[in-house]
Amino acid sequence: MAQIQVQHQNAAAGPNGVVVTPGAAAPGGGASQFPTTSLYVGDLDFTVTDSQLYDLFNQVGQVVSVRVCRDLSTRRSLGYGYVNYSSPQDAARAMEVLNFTPLNNRSIRIMYSHRDPSIRKSGAANIFIKNLDKSIDNKALHDTFSSFGNILSCKIATDPNGQSKGYGFVQFENAESAQNAIDKLNGMLINDKQVYVGHFLRKQERESVSDRTKFNNVYVKNLAESTTDDDLKKIFAEYGTITSAVIMRDADGKSKCFGFVNFEIADDAAKAVEALNGAKIDDKEWYVGKAQKKYEREQELKSRFEQSAKEAVDKYQGVNLYIKNLDDSIDDGKLKEMFSEFGSITSCKVMQDPSGVSRGSGFVAFSTPEEASRALTEMNGKMVVSKPLYVAVAQRKEERRARLQAQFSQMRPVAMPPSIAPRMPMYPPGAPGIGQQLFYGQPPPAMIPQAF
Repeated sequence: MAQIQVQHQNAAAGPNGVVVTPGAAAPGGGASQFPTTSLYVGDLDFTVTDSQLYDLFNQVGQVVSVRVCRDLSTRRSLGYGYVNYSSPQDAARAMEVLNFTPLNNRSIRIMYSHRDPSIRKSGAANIFIKNLDKSIDNKALHDTFSSFGNILSCKIATDPNGQSKGYGFVQFENAESAQNAIDKLNGMLINDKQVYVGHFLRKQERESVSDRTKFNNVYVKNLAESTTDDDLKKIFAEYGTITSAVIMRDADGKSKCFGFVNFEIADDAAKAVEALNGAKIDDKEWYVGKAQKKYEREQELKSRFEQSAKEAVDKYQGVNLYIKNLDDSIDDGKLKEMFSEFGSITSCKVMQDPSGVSRGSGFVAFSTPEEASRALTEMNGKMVVSKPLYVAVAQRKEERRARLQAQFSQMRPVAMPPSIAPRMPMYPPGAPGIGQQLFYGQPPPAMIPQAF
């Protein structure tokens, strides 16, 4: 296994470096908080079987059960499993002795099994490390950080070929250990590479932080075709030092009427956006804003769409009616004519498929809830071209789903009489070929399969 050399940025490599040797601390794992007889075994080779797992772990203590988790349909290994011991001492010994042991030419990774998913999902005491040397593996990372406290989980991110992506995660038993590791190792040189060590943030939190982060790159659109790179530089240079300014062009060199300006200082970029966004230059109203990545633009457009949809629904709340069972001959005009006697109609639409054929349903919106209520009372069930109309207040998708779930929850299951209830063989939970676990030794009497 690789040994990691940690040194201060301003220290010379050699005797001044702090060498972290394997086994700096006994494996932790939250023995006081989690079921200490159950172990999670990850990074399994897909060929590892239950029997192999049992044979390996039974060397250090009495194994009660093992399970390699598999896909329900294909029965292919999912690359992880569980081992249950009869005593916490055996589980702790297995953690210490077998962690990162090669099995079928692949090092396994052992942790205590966290039955409470909130512990895993909370991100508490979880840190993120990046810019790691590609030679650093799970064991080397574990050995480096175990000196700061008990580790619940430790993982190097890898590509499909098993090669390190240069970053990883370590989750400690408590927040104090995590903060101590951040304070001591952030910005340090590990194997001659300066690493970043900080608190782990979920994707939503990272995006939220990104939204508040200062930016240097500015996006400009709605430019005149005659605007050049030099024009862009001259206009934006009034707000600060520019490192680059470019107008995007097609293959023939024609301006696409948008471009990018990069400032040396983020505050100058913000000032330029504030001053120039909406400015009218060469008879064109410029849009100037933060240059966004694709996923940021998609997120913003999604938020705008959801907001506009919500506003539209709120606007028509109580005045919008849903009509179905319409005859194919009824179009927007006829639908409006049918409902106009009940009040002022603000919108009316028959839904159609892509080829223009009526779907047999539509919407009618009135100016007031009273008008809509009167139309619903009079038109629901009315025969129109030999079809009875169904008329109801239009609901949002979420409201319809909630109503259906409420109706479903009120349904009571009907018990089958004992005389016709199917007799099913009773197997121990997880019996081989039936459930999940492989049992060794004599199972408890209550779990012995019944004979028929």
